[in-house]
Amino acid sequence: MDKQLDLLDIQGNVIKAYGRYNFPVARYLFLNIRDGKRAREFVGAVTEEVTTAVKWDDGVNPIPKPPATVNIAFTYPGLKQLNLPRASLIGFPMEFVMGMKKRKDILGDDGRSAPDHWDPIWRDSRETDWNKDVHIWISINGQTPADVQKRYEWLQELVTRSAGGVAILSGHRGDDDAEHLLFQDVHAVIENGKPTSKEHFGYTDGIGDPVFEGLPGRPERVIGRGKQMKDGKWAPLATGEFILGHRDEADEYPTAPAPQLLSRNGTFMVYRKLHENVGTFNAYLEQEGAKYPGGKELLAAKFVGRWRDNGAPLVDAPDAKSKTEWDAKFLAANAVERDKMLSGFTFNNDKDGAKCPFSSHLRRINPRASLESTPDAFETPGALANRRRVMRRGLPYGDVKDATRDDGNHGIVIMMISASISRQFEFVQQQWINYGNDFHAGNDKEIILGNHSADLSSRAVLEVEKDSDDAPYFLSKIPRLVETRGGDYFFIPSMTALRMIAKGIVDPT
Repeated sequence: MDKQLDLLDIQGNVIKAYGRYNFPVARYLFLNIRDGKRAREFVGAVTEEVTTAVKWDDGVNPIPKPPATVNIAFTYPGLKQLNLPRASLIGFPMEFVMGMKKRKDILGDDGRSAPDHWDPIWRDSRETDWNKDVHIWISINGQTPADVQKRYEWLQELVTRSAGGVAILSGHRGDDDAEHLLFQDVHAVIENGKPTSKEHFGYTDGIGDPVFEGLPGRPERVIGRGKQMKDGKWAPLATGEFILGHRDEADEYPTAPAPQLLSRNGTFMVYRKLHENVGTFNAYLEQEGAKYPGGKELLAAKFVGRWRDNGAPLVDAPDAKSKTEWDAKFLAANAVERDKMLSGFTFNNDKDGAKCPFSSHLRRINPRASLESTPDAFETPGALANRRRVMRRGLPYGDVKDATRDDGNHGIVIMMISASISRQFEFVQQQWINYGNDFHAGNDKEIILGNHSADLSSRAVLEVEKDSDDAPYFLSKIPRLVETRGGDYFFIPSMTALRMIAKGIVDPT
């Protein structure tokens, strides 16, 4: 299969993290289908404006960067309502068919993260009332709030013209406990009047998105973002780990529905709204940071595996002295060198987790080659992690108005894109975030995203170097820092598939 991707056939949000292209604001809308024929006409009208993955103003493609982007995806019930043939529907993987709510036990969505506490739009979805079911996701990413609003008004007009074919669903939580909003607004965290890549706990986010075959961009971006080879070099991951219709790391084609034109160049997306308990996070960090030998900021870095201010990885800057040296080198580096410094590291010199803890967010989400306990056991040292990678999209939502409190409307909407929801997202969530056995950490959960419970106290061990006289530091009674507020599983079709769906000509025979 040709590794050159047809960027005109792939939706733009699959390939591009829009925030890096100066789209700091976005609005996510969810629609219910009331009439299949009219809904297909609506999908056709939206498709005419869908943003593809083609490069903007690259000298070959004279397509200018738009003021706002538009992308669309569907839940399994949505595809049923659009009257896809049964022979196509039965080809979708079971986790997508079931949806996020019914996978709550696998995902660890219990306690305050249980569906009973989700935003009304998600709490009521996939129930007996189909008029409240989420069928369509539409995202609008804009360079300015005015650009988003203009596109939103265009979409409202299309909904009106559908004459009852589709309806925008309300039920998003907002400020002041409002639960009736028609959309989910998100935006970059602003500091000194400028958008940043931070989230509400103060960490620099969005650094290590995977690089795979056929992906446009600088070749050197593969360093730290692809897969590690035996000779120490980096290579792109297989395209089929992220996009359907292409070979994956097992040299197979990922499970996908028929016909091939429906699935090829499409993918799956996990939409997940996460509330951040900022008050609890700050209080716990202050409490433990006052006792931790390295101080509060080093402890915060231990939680994630990167320093909060600029994302410096702990494996290269494990203490205050090395962090100062790293910062000086980082400031003097050009953009390409900075990129390598942020992502081009391994855990080869940190096998025992003394620098980057086994329970840190970075190590659990992408353990790189650190899970290969027997040297040369696999063709690629990171084989056990290469099939668990996901692409991350999304932005923070809300503003922290009181950093001492948990209530309020603030968190992050994260969208994870991969060819297999179960093998990639769900495996990481269940086995690496909420369980630590693969890291020789027993039941210890990942510090930031773990479903910590007051009934069953969570802990994490912050190891020290083997030749050190210091004792490991034990974090105990870790509180739940992040709570799920809803979401679902979506299929992002290619442009070809969108046109087929809109015309009602999907034919699996």
